[in-house]
Amino acid sequence: MRNTLIGALVLALTAGVAHSADLYQPQPEVPMNAPEVAVQQSSSGWYLRGDVGYGFNDLRGANFYQGNDTSRKVDFHRSELRDAFTVGGGVGYQINNYLRTDVTFDYLSKSKFEGSTKGGGAAFGACVGPCTSRDIANMRAYSLLANAYVDLGTYGYFTPYVGAGLGGTYVKWDKLRNTSCADNGIGCDTTVEHGGKGGWRFTYALMAGATIDVTCNLKADIGYRYRRVEGGDMFGYAQNGGPGYDKGFDVHEARLGARYTFGGCAAPYVPEEPAPAPIVYK
Repeated sequence: MRNTLIGALVLALTAGVAHSADLYQPQPEVPMNAPEVAVQQSSSGWYLRGDVGYGFNDLRGANFYQGNDTSRKVDFHRSELRDAFTVGGGVGYQINNYLRTDVTFDYLSKSKFEGSTKGGGAAFGACVGPCTSRDIANMRAYSLLANAYVDLGTYGYFTPYVGAGLGGTYVKWDKLRNTSCADNGIGCDTTVEHGGKGGWRFTYALMAGATIDVTCNLKADIGYRYRRVEGGDMFGYAQNGGPGYDKGFDVHEARLGARYTFGGCAAPYVPEEPAPAPIVYK
């Protein structure tokens, strides 16, 4: 009887092991160091930009022909150009993570010119001795530039950059008002108005700054730009004076802007989950 029970128990255990082997299913491996879900930004694409700023103007001087002798060109004794606001916009293309280009159009608001000259006086009017003139005019400028930038890598939300541009600036001078007064205080001559001149001048620019990621499409831009505008016509001839020319000016700009990139947001990257392992029957 005891041998019969032991044989039955052995037979039951053997059947259980065989049945478990037939239903064996390997467990899927747990992936180690799975990549995180991240939103990737596009490294190229078209963009629009807009900028506002404040320009610190530095006039490099001005001169004019004095009297009827066209070979007698003299410099203004004093010549200053007041600072002004700037506003502009443009369209560009992000070539890759490090290089982009754009074309910009900028407006330099009305800048006041103040100058003076010293001379021996005219043979008529109140100014018959040594005289000093007061000269006043206004200037506006419009710049069209083709620019290229190098982005120096992204650090968190910040991307520093440097750039350069070439193009032209249309400089428009309003009429110049000239009033000469005797240094001895006797009196002043009648104010003379010289017609203002305008024209395109060669211009180049150098830039540096940083962009800040606001969204994947929108970037804020904080930067500095130096513009050098060549000289040209300033005012015309009137009553034994002129024409006059400015020697060009430099603009040092503090700028704040924004860039909107089309298609700048790529689809989120989600790693694929491994397919479940098939059930293996043995």
